[in-house]
Amino acid sequence: MILNRNRKKWVPIILIAVVLALVPILITVFDLITTDEDSVIFLEGYPSSIVVLILLYYLVIIILGLLWFIKQVISFFSLKNEKATSELLHLKSQVNPHFFFNTLNNLYGLVGTDTKKAQALILKLSDMMRYSIYEGEKEMVTLKAEVDYLHNYIELHKMRYHKKIDIKFESEIEDDYKVMPLLFIILLENAFKHGVENLSKGAYVYLSIKAKDNKVLFETENNFDPTLPKEDKGIGLKNLKRRLELVYPKKHSLSFAVNENVYKSKLTLQL
Repeated sequence: MILNRNRKKWVPIILIAVVLALVPILITVFDLITTDEDSVIFLEGYPSSIVVLILLYYLVIIILGLLWFIKQVISFFSLKNEKATSELLHLKSQVNPHFFFNTLNNLYGLVGTDTKKAQALILKLSDMMRYSIYEGEKEMVTLKAEVDYLHNYIELHKMRYHKKIDIKFESEIEDDYKVMPLLFIILLENAFKHGVENLSKGAYVYLSIKAKDNKVLFETENNFDPTLPKEDKGIGLKNLKRRLELVYPKKHSLSFAVNENVYKSKLTLQL
């Protein structure tokens, strides 16, 4: 329906453009018919005032044509930006849903056995959900806020598990740059989901984030059980790659490395 309406709207404009384009041809044909010459020069023999008026007329037509063309270009890029923004919002809404579901399942089991721990878990989960909903909708957030969110995620996992996990998080932030929210959490989440959750002992997760010289470097390292079948990474990494393409085109790099039972990821942002 919208396409048909747009076509109907352009019909009169196209007809007017065709008529205007035929004006010089009609004038030339008229000159040929009313004179005995085999050929004529456009506007030859006309009073200078008429020549000036006709030339001004074409100048106005050219200006209007240029303005119309510029308007179409602006509309095209505006539509493209709106589409990208809409896609970005959709991608953001997909971040972390299964993590929250798993935590809620843990809460269900804790409510009847350890009320205090369940309460602490609810408060921590509430802080994380608040950040995901309100800060996650923003175009940019401070790097410090993102790092705090990662720390909350780690603390929440420590409360969830009943096993010892070796977790190290090194942070060297010389400049508190602004970055797109909920980027690093996907890589951290994968480290827990595909590593820690499948190991009964000896699990570790090492993280590092550095920010200086308009560049942010985030690295993760975790061990996993190589005897288990490889799991599908799901929408998480696809989501991350697409968001990086939309917001940091040609200004990012994302790489992964697997060596026996160790998995590493590296994300670099050029700001």
